[in-house]
Amino acid sequence: MADNHFKDNPKQSRLFKKGDLKYIILDIVKDCPSHGYDIISVLEDRFHGLYSPSAGSIYPILQFLESEDFVTACRKDGRNVFTITDAGIKYLKEEKVTTDKIKERFKNLWGCSNREYLQDVRTVLNYSSELRHIIGRLAMSKDTEKVAILKGKLSKALIDIKKITEEDNI
Repeated sequence: MADNHFKDNPKQSRLFKKGDLKYIILDIVKDCPSHGYDIISVLEDRFHGLYSPSAGSIYPILQFLESEDFVTACRKDGRNVFTITDAGIKYLKEEKVTTDKIKERFKNLWGCSNREYLQDVRTVLNYSSELRHIIGRLAMSKDTEKVAILKGKLSKALIDIKKITEEDNI
């Protein structure tokens, strides 16, 4: 699965607001000392496979948390295992309102057990990914007529999709 399907459109709202992921990572490490790939696995599980962060997005945050003395790292089996520090626990307590807001945003997805719904979401995300590949191939063809046709069809589809999401105030 691609790295972050929720960021297909740069104008679209991101899955995590800037800086939010550090709270989630710190909260994961609070529950269990972890290395980067453990954290990736926990996030994949929480998001039911709909979101899979790259190591390139996790490790810089872990390095930041370590530089702030919120976690410590020790080598175990050739990997850095990160453990929350007292300062990290204090920081999470001080930022409880922020972490609660982040958890609230994701509670419906993290707590979702409706497999059919989750499969439907995966299918929609796969459509989005497939569409990006089609557009990329079309762009390389430099077929201006087909690009114009596709632009018109996608414009209409986007209007319809926005109507659906606006009805639910998503």
